Amino acid sequence: MDLGNIFRAYDVRGIYPSEINEAVAQRIAQAGAQFLNAKTMAVGRDVRLSSPRLEKAVIDGLISAGVDVMEIGAVPTELLYFAVGYYNLGGGIQVTASHNPAQFNGLKFIGEGVKALSEEDGLQEIRHFADSDRRFDAERDGEVHSRNVEEAYFDFLTQFCSFDNGRKLKIVANNNFGLSGPVVERLLKRLASDHIQLIKLNFEPNGTFPDGPPNPLLEKVQRQTRVQLLEHQADFAVMWDADGDRCMLMDERGEVIENCHLTALLAVYLLKENPGSKIIHDPRNVWAVDEAVKSSGGVPLVNRAGHAFIKHRMREEGALFAGETSGHFYFRDFFFADSGIIPFLLFLNIVANSDQKVSELFAHLRAKYPVSGEINFEFEDNYKVVEEARKRYIKGEIDNTDGLSVSYKNWRFNLHVANTENRLRLNVEAHDKWTLQAKTDELVTLIKSLSA
Repeated sequence: MDLGNIFRAYDVRGIYPSEINEAVAQRIAQAGAQFLNAKTMAVGRDVRLSSPRLEKAVIDGLISAGVDVMEIGAVPTELLYFAVGYYNLGGGIQVTASHNPAQFNGLKFIGEGVKALSEEDGLQEIRHFADSDRRFDAERDGEVHSRNVEEAYFDFLTQFCSFDNGRKLKIVANNNFGLSGPVVERLLKRLASDHIQLIKLNFEPNGTFPDGPPNPLLEKVQRQTRVQLLEHQADFAVMWDADGDRCMLMDERGEVIENCHLTALLAVYLLKENPGSKIIHDPRNVWAVDEAVKSSGGVPLVNRAGHAFIKHRMREEGALFAGETSGHFYFRDFFFADSGIIPFLLFLNIVANSDQKVSELFAHLRAKYPVSGEINFEFEDNYKVVEEARKRYIKGEIDNTDGLSVSYKNWRFNLHVANTENRLRLNVEAHDKWTLQAKTDELVTLIKSLSA
């Protein structure tokens, strides 16, 4: 079986059906079950048109390998995490290609206890099993049990909700044709939160993604959200990706809230009830989070970006919370896993119980720690560009935690090659906007020249 290049840093992903199809999905699912030595597994799927067929292939493969399957249907990825952790299953598989275009699909694996798998911890072994001539048939077929886990998840989520008696809010929710928005709408109805009004955008699940890739980092998605926010004079906006494991926010003026600033705000909020806890963040933007965590009595820790690496470090450290520039947020009280709904709920708590506008909540962080936002490049040899940049900034304080980070007294930058795409990513931060703009322009010009 030709597995091509579909095994990525954190999952299996490719174009359907030329790179990933039913036969490939079934074989890889069986290999995953054998690697995990799982007797019970949950299986879920996203909204892509090919997902029901791949889901069936995965389930057929697992039951023929003797695995009992909890079929949870079309759900955001975080409900798969919940099912595996809450019901103490041996692992899980989500059929999804996250924020990729509609023609893609894939498989995301987790192990017992919601442990993440990556190319450094499990995925290469699964590929080896799938690529071998071994047979996975068991003496007895497993059984399939369909289960709606949403109500149990709502019970679980109530621990993160304290906006019941807060002020009235109007929120634009861009679901990007995925599943998170409708789940949140049903949760708010269950909580009888009539004072929270959702202005629904792209709410009907649609696996063709008619407006393009369902990625909240894209300017097109943000522009569409901004138009609705300003038209309805909403208090803020939330945007999810297609499988719901990322979220991004926008203030009442239509300005995107940088995720390093959101990580800082959520860290302060969570540390009030958990003083002295460890908070993890990636090295792309560090100053705002470091100051916020330290001033709130917490311990900031920098770690390589990527959900598998963050989750492993969180378990190792017993960390309370982690936030990434990409919009992934992780919680100790959610099996150390990432969720797109929990950060939204926590932010809703903060806003509902404050008399400030959302822009005012972030004014200090934006003024003291302005950031460039992530700037993406795509070159033939991204790693060569990183090494050339290293030579140009040798006088700075260099850190290699994830790509190249260089710090000076009043500015710093991180340049790294993406784990899931052929992209070179640049993030710059400074202590004032003038320095930020000057250094960002300098680096963009340099990087383009180095690629020539």
